[in-house]
Amino acid sequence: MKLRLGLPKGSLQEATFQLFKKAGYNVSVGRRSYFPTIDDPEIEVLLMRAQEIPRYVHEGVLDAGLSGYDWITENEADVVEVADLVYSKQTNNPIRLVLAVANDSDIKEVEDLQGKRVATELVNVTKKFLKAHGVEAAVEFSYGATEVKVPHLVDAIADLTETGSSLRAHNLRIIATILQSNTKLHANKAAWEDDWKREKLQNMSVLLLGALRADAKVGLKMNVPEDKLPDILAVLPAMKKPTVSKLVESDWLAVEVVLDEKQVRDLIPAIKRAGAQDIIEYALNKVIP
Repeated sequence: MKLRLGLPKGSLQEATFQLFKKAGYNVSVGRRSYFPTIDDPEIEVLLMRAQEIPRYVHEGVLDAGLSGYDWITENEADVVEVADLVYSKQTNNPIRLVLAVANDSDIKEVEDLQGKRVATELVNVTKKFLKAHGVEAAVEFSYGATEVKVPHLVDAIADLTETGSSLRAHNLRIIATILQSNTKLHANKAAWEDDWKREKLQNMSVLLLGALRADAKVGLKMNVPEDKLPDILAVLPAMKKPTVSKLVESDWLAVEVVLDEKQVRDLIPAIKRAGAQDIIEYALNKVIP
């Protein structure tokens, strides 16, 4: 038996492969291939556009896949969410589907789109959002280069953004956020009812989430004189409590913690002043609570 898994091809592909590598799966693919190899003989991987994956999962062509909540919603796919994976092609932040207009447009809020023309790749989601705000507008499918269509072809766009830099570069202004989207590991309902496939997906979920947690954390170890330990512990954060062990035939202690990477820059000088020596910072592959 094999688990048939769809992974996104395109802008999210490299970030996805890196995440799987940290989780313990080595995935590789030729430049023109849609059938990657993976070092797990129980998994069969297909590469396809993220937009299509939820539909194929919903229809049972795939057992499971990775795609954004935006595309699951757009396809109205009735699937099981296995894991919420907060990562994207540039950062670990969620992406947003936003309504944007030209900087000098008279359109200030959603209601101003009444009777206007909107271009987007997510037609169904955009139509539902506008309808919920009592707005009737012509929503048309965009095949790409959506930002350049304002204001010459359409009055507004509904587009995905991660940092907003591309919108700003095209002199566009956001007037509303339609939804926020993370990548979801999602499964076909029949596959989820299968004991073997469900366990396989649950195991994968644990490893992928562990790899994502590790992205924001590091390990820190140091040697500390026994009489300086209270001073060190006073400033040293940890996931729970620091690990403290005695060095052999010595009045020194080894102290080890896992903490947020963003804390380390200010912390290392502080613990050095407090008496810590032999300080080592190291990267983590997975953090499993």
